[in-house]
Amino acid sequence: MVVKYLLGNEAIAHGCLEAAIDTAFGYPGTPSSEVIDTLRAWPDRQSYVEWSVNEKVAYEEALASSWCGMRSIVTMKHVGLNVAADPLMTSAYTGVKGGFVVLSADDPFAHSSQNEQDSRCYAAFARIPCLDPSSVQEAHDMVRDAFSLSEEFLLPVLFRPTTRICHSKSDVNLGEVAALDRQASFEKDPRQYVVIPAHTRVLHKQLNEKQASLKKRLVESGYNRSVTRGKIGVIAGGIAASYVREVVADSVSIAQIGAYPIDDEWLSGFIRSHERILVVEELAPVIEEAARQVAGVVPILGKKTGHVPYEGELSPSRVAQYLQAADIPVKSDYPAAQSPAGLPVRPPILCAGCMHRTAMYAIRKVFRDGIFPSDIGCYTLGLQLGVVDTTICMGASITVASGMAQAGEKHDIVCTIGDSTFLHTGIQGLLNAVYNDANITVVILDNRITAMTGHQPNPTTGVTASGVERPAVSLEMLCRSCGVPFVETVSPSDLIQFTGVLKDAKARKGVKVIIAKQPCVITERRAKINRGKFRVSSNNCIGCKACIKFGCPAIELHSGIALITDLCSGCGVCTQICPVSAISPEVKE
Repeated sequence: MVVKYLLGNEAIAHGCLEAAIDTAFGYPGTPSSEVIDTLRAWPDRQSYVEWSVNEKVAYEEALASSWCGMRSIVTMKHVGLNVAADPLMTSAYTGVKGGFVVLSADDPFAHSSQNEQDSRCYAAFARIPCLDPSSVQEAHDMVRDAFSLSEEFLLPVLFRPTTRICHSKSDVNLGEVAALDRQASFEKDPRQYVVIPAHTRVLHKQLNEKQASLKKRLVESGYNRSVTRGKIGVIAGGIAASYVREVVADSVSIAQIGAYPIDDEWLSGFIRSHERILVVEELAPVIEEAARQVAGVVPILGKKTGHVPYEGELSPSRVAQYLQAADIPVKSDYPAAQSPAGLPVRPPILCAGCMHRTAMYAIRKVFRDGIFPSDIGCYTLGLQLGVVDTTICMGASITVASGMAQAGEKHDIVCTIGDSTFLHTGIQGLLNAVYNDANITVVILDNRITAMTGHQPNPTTGVTASGVERPAVSLEMLCRSCGVPFVETVSPSDLIQFTGVLKDAKARKGVKVIIAKQPCVITERRAKINRGKFRVSSNNCIGCKACIKFGCPAIELHSGIALITDLCSGCGVCTQICPVSAISPEVKE
């Protein structure tokens, strides 16, 4: 056994390797992405690793691998589980053969997400086991053991790390990477795998019959454990359990919930040996509701009594605050972390030279009174440029735009969507818009990579997760095959040409698609592509602020004169914006 200082997702990936997984599928989504990234970069890797086009595709591939007797994991973030919910629910009925783990990384506080949903609710809905780690070490151990648990009960196992687990670092005790010795073999059994109503009714009954033994097994596993030290108790789950252990006084009993479903008899035994209980958990009151069902006359405090909030993530200081409000002693005061005074506000911003900024600048210029549905990606930051009016979920920009047009909205409707997001769930919306003759303009922001989640490849990049070269998908041909009559591909860096294409689209009715194609500036930087930098002539600059209003972080205003800093990536768009030609390429002496 060795000890290494690892990111949570790296520890999770190593746990998968120790379990000798055969296949791994996923769609990138923060905070889950580094699991697949770690697996695909593992030296001498024997397992198959894939970035899939969306979570539903990834889930179904992983499930099929499990049906062939292989150990498989599928990874996504919590909102990705919505996309995969259809196969999730039915796979609980069909069951699995090889160990099958569904990693759904939750994001309390919505650090990088559009909601704070709790994946434990999906596990309860599907009636499958859920493992909820409280530390990086436990995340490693749980995911390693989850494959055996899956094979024992022939069920998918939902694994729910949160952002603070995925993106924290810790010393982790690691085991040996196990060798693979399985051969894929699918054994036909229509009564198990063909979910027609007659089969489904039987499979549902079998799923329900597994619940009692599953609950007992999770107690035996040690994931749900308790220590009794007084007449007041705290029950906590996930990362909240670590915070409780850190701050609560030694005279208070603690029960940690790391696995679901919770055994009623075990939980009742802990609760009824205390005078009152506080439940501390992030997001949904999953533990609290289970506790209330078996508490008898013992008061249960938590979210439903206002002692713990429903939203946001917890911290040691917040947990200490909730404990004290419930008259539960803590070890000492835990003041909340304070930001140093005087720090400037630094909101997220598009990179200097980012093609999204140029594209959205042009869209705003041409469609001044337009409505701008958008999507999930770096370009959501176009909100700051006034070119993002709606964002719901992956692929929704096109369907929202179409719905507005069909509702009779008279303003021009221009939606923006990234290349990976378009391939994820945008194609169906485009096909529907063409079929029903929606009057919209679709701008596909094709920066040749899945940028926001860490620069993972997708079908437009011409390379797989494992680095194997494959023919790159043509977005232009895809759009034309959907029946779009107007499809143009143009680089936003040529502002005049790009603006001209937007004007052409504006003059037409029906569905128009513009593919704004230009590599991500970070990709170019990593490839050491140097386009040179630009400078401002202080003699020619009139201080009109046209370049400042463009929003590039490489351009600043000093004493009323524009200045280009070292952040400049050399895109040159500012030269096309400046009305007096005060910006020019930097001449090296």
